[in-house]
This record gives sequence, structure tokens and C-alpha cells, in this order.
Amino acid sequence: MDGLQEEAALEIWQLTAREQIRDLISAYAQCADSGRFDEVVALFAEDGVLETPDRTEHRGRDAIRGFLGGTKSALAGATTAPWIRHHVSSIRLTVTSPTEATGAAYFFVITERGPDHWGRYRDRYVCREGLWQFAHRRVRLDGSAPGSWVADSRRTR
Repeated sequence: MDGLQEEAALEIWQLTAREQIRDLISAYAQCADSGRFDEVVALFAEDGVLETPDRTEHRGRDAIRGFLGGTKSALAGATTAPWIRHHVSSIRLTVTSPTEATGAAYFFVITERGPDHWGRYRDRYVCREGLWQFAHRRVRLDGSAPGSWVADSRRTR
């Protein structure tokens, strides 16, 4: 059976899971972009991991909150209008059970400077007490624009 035929045979619980996970992915981008980091942190399982492009694993909600707070400060210090917008596309989900799934997506980020950076998310999701959350979000950076916030911040490390 090819991929399209398999998707046509999805059960209702699988479709529901996919939609809930898509909402999770969207909530991550929108909450992060508006600086609502407590809401971003709540999207992760208690023992969830946010793996950054430098391969650092921020394990658990406190570590994730600390990392996000540092990112907010860095962006505010490097721009006159500290806003950021994540655009997420080409989301591919595999729901393996009623409580586990994996996914992949591309992201593209814009700041006041214009196009900033882009890359890929590779995710593992868990459903606990009826709520889908990130078990592990791996962020991979594929590139950045010259003079962008990310390019400047990587140069100063």
C-alpha cells in the first residue's frame, strides 16, 4: 500500500491525534513569537527535551524555560524591535500509537532585519492524560542570512 492509500485508511483516533499535534506545533510557534514562554514550556512533557542547533539538550521544563529566557534577552539586546515570526511548513506526522508519534517540519524565521534563519524540526510527541506534548524537539539550523540576528549571535560565541 503506498503512502496515500495508507493515509486514506486512517482511523478517527489517528486523525484526531494528527490534528492535535498540528495544533501543538502551531501553538509552539505562536507562543514563542509572542514571548509567552510559560505557555511554550507547558507544551513539553515534564521530562521533555528541547535540543538546540549546537546539540545542547535542555532537559525538563525548568531548563527549557531558562534557555527561552536567554534567547528572549539576546533578541531584545540585538534588535530595536525585538519581534520574531516562525513560519512552519511541510509538516509530516507519523502516529505510531494512541500515545506516541513522531514528526518533521521545516521552519523559516523573520525578524525586523528581514529573513533571518531556517531549518528543520524533528520531533517526538507523547500523549499524557489526553494531551499531546513534545517529548523531544530537535532544532536543526540549515542556514541564516548575512547580517541576521542568528548569524551575528553565532559569530560572537
